[in-house]
Amino acid sequence: MVVQRKGATTVKAGTAVRGPEGTETPRPFVPPVGASRSAPTPGAAPRIEMNQGEPEHRHFPRAQLATHFDLWVDDGAGGRRFSANLVSINVSVSGAFLASTFFLPMGTVVRTRFALEEGAAPVEARAEIVREERGPEEEGRSGFALRFLDFSGQTEVALARLFLGMRLRAFTEDYLKSQRARSLPNELERVIDVMAAWELLKATTPGDPWRGE
Repeated sequence: MVVQRKGATTVKAGTAVRGPEGTETPRPFVPPVGASRSAPTPGAAPRIEMNQGEPEHRHFPRAQLATHFDLWVDDGAGGRRFSANLVSINVSVSGAFLASTFFLPMGTVVRTRFALEEGAAPVEARAEIVREERGPEEEGRSGFALRFLDFSGQTEVALARLFLGMRLRAFTEDYLKSQRARSLPNELERVIDVMAAWELLKATTPGDPWRGE
């Protein structure tokens, strides 16, 4: 269902419409059959994999993660001239690919809000549409890629934890058991020491901490 409200185009979950940049007849969203075998399942634990050449992910790994993205374009007067709710196919620290059967012009800057898991504080970002895939729904996925431009309120830390959290937790727990960590006078000094030890590990080992090496 498409709701028109004070000049804004609103897209409910499961629908598709083109915004004021161009008009397209709404039609129900149908997950691409060709992508259904590998598309993430909503609520499932994310599967982490290294970038396979998609530019919006740059050098970071991506998570095969289905989560709802609230997407909108500001109207310059405190309102929204377009909004939609879409589901991601994958997410990384630098971008995301969203399943969609409608398309906005390349280079469109949008605002977005999404949570990495149910009940978690949302990640809020400004992003640019940098790539699209319009393959037939019966042959492959349909949607567009976002490249994150900046984040609000340091919410990008939640994204970093998605990829580094388990390794950081293991490293920190192990380091805090050391005699050096136990000898430090307070929690702040221990935090600083752990950070210094982590940076030293990165500088002296050939592995990539994003990959868990």
